[in-house]
Amino acid sequence: MAVIGIDLGGTKLSAAIFLENGILLKKETMSLEKRGGHDVFILIGKALNLLLKHINSEGITISAVGCCVPGAVNQQTGTVWAPNITGWENYPLQSDLTEFLKDQTIKIKIDSDRVCSLWGEIWKGAAYGCNNAIFIAVGTGIGAGIRTDGIMLRGSHDIGGAIGWLAIQKPFKEEYIQCGCFEYHSSGEGLVKVTRDYLVEDIDYKGILRSINSDQITAYEVFDAWSLHDPLATRVIDRAVEAWGMVAANMISIFNPEKIIFGGGIFGPAALLLERITDEARKWAQPISFKQVQFEVSQLGGDAALIGAAYMALIDEPEKQ
Repeated sequence: MAVIGIDLGGTKLSAAIFLENGILLKKETMSLEKRGGHDVFILIGKALNLLLKHINSEGITISAVGCCVPGAVNQQTGTVWAPNITGWENYPLQSDLTEFLKDQTIKIKIDSDRVCSLWGEIWKGAAYGCNNAIFIAVGTGIGAGIRTDGIMLRGSHDIGGAIGWLAIQKPFKEEYIQCGCFEYHSSGEGLVKVTRDYLVEDIDYKGILRSINSDQITAYEVFDAWSLHDPLATRVIDRAVEAWGMVAANMISIFNPEKIIFGGGIFGPAALLLERITDEARKWAQPISFKQVQFEVSQLGGDAALIGAAYMALIDEPEKQ
């Protein structure tokens, strides 16, 4: 018996077959290449066909499929909102998967990548054994998987954990409407936006990032410049550390978790900053709760959400009351 996990990100798709003990049998990874709408599901179908072909050749039985998406899932309708994918404002993913699989005995579960990332760490990573843990995912966007007293929090309409919209500075800007203040400044895309703003403001800056076409700057180039002590990159990263630490402090004060785990594509290179983020959080957090929490970087890296999607397919959660 096995399950399929699917991790749909803002730029790529991963899908894999897992045994019930967590052993990975086969994995497929594909680029979205700026696809939108139903074309994204066609890519999901392509990955599923490759895995199903392997399943049939090996005589494996699939019991469930778990899929995570970079956004919010309406658990009642099975529709998905994914702001970084064009045409996924209310996409009918549950019905598309059901029609594609054509097997009513295969369970289908869909959730956000932030929730699935935390499930992955609970099953095979840094949150193993934790009933109170938070996974802060910093990649193209920002979100948080939150588990408190053994329950995964999703909110009244399954949007809980959308911490990209946390207000971390004023005044309000129209640019915050689509992705939120925290995400606008401190996600992978946010680091690039802040870098471009600084390049415009600081006309005397002649460093590494000035030599790159601003449209071609990525977060990884910002980190590369930071590692070489570039002054503008240092300003960008210092601001991000402050924001990540402040938000972690807010999470500590509200939820009193055992662990806060940073993951996503930026952690990654930002893993070197964990001690500084912890020091920043110490300034702002409820002091007793801060002493009770551990800060860690994801043990599963880029596979956290994929592994978590598979685990989600395996387990039975309590029904929302």
